[in-house]
Amino acid sequence: MDDAASRLALPGADHELVAAARAGVVLSCITQARRLGLWVLAHPHLHVAANPHAPVPAIRGTVHWAQPLLPRHPDSLVDPVENVLAVVAACRPFEAALAVWESALRKQLVDLDGLARLPLKGQTRELLVAANPFADSGLESIVLPRLRWLDIRIVPQAWIEGHRVDFLLGDRLVLQIDGGHHVDAQRIDDNAHDALLLLRGYRVIRVGYRQVIDDWPSVQDVIVRAVGQRLHLRSA
Repeated sequence: MDDAASRLALPGADHELVAAARAGVVLSCITQARRLGLWVLAHPHLHVAANPHAPVPAIRGTVHWAQPLLPRHPDSLVDPVENVLAVVAACRPFEAALAVWESALRKQLVDLDGLARLPLKGQTRELLVAANPFADSGLESIVLPRLRWLDIRIVPQAWIEGHRVDFLLGDRLVLQIDGGHHVDAQRIDDNAHDALLLLRGYRVIRVGYRQVIDDWPSVQDVIVRAVGQRLHLRSA
């Protein structure tokens, strides 16, 4: 009897771990990233990993077969975080993968020096170069690469008038991105700070999570028009 077949699941056991045990795989990619509390865009179905040349597992979901960066213990049901990041790099678009990587750095589950000593290739190496351990949120990780082409100074988490703002573009254009926390006292505080910024000569563009994720062209259009009108410059 193999290891997967000999395991016994107790009542109330984690259903994802049970599925991995039965199939002889490990939870990985965005499934394990989400379980680690990392910032992921979506996880509609299970993502698992199997060692190369292993039998095809009987499991519903996405199976990743790449050679892992770190050896997987035969009894493990979850991938080490380094393996998770490598699988995410191969599975997800660059921006979504960068958000996961920077979330792992922010939570201090990994560090850039340790990752640099691993045999990274392709997009994994590109993510290592791009990743910022001080990124404040997954949305920040997605937005910053989308704005780099503007070729203007962009400062994430800039400190202005006693508060941090999500992005300062040029000298005077502030981009704020509201997440689910933007309610009640937080909304009042943010609105007051927006008013103070206006009095100090700043222009504020405030958008929501869904606008960034589902309607980025409209967000980009507003930013481009503001830059085109030179609202990001001190003299505007």
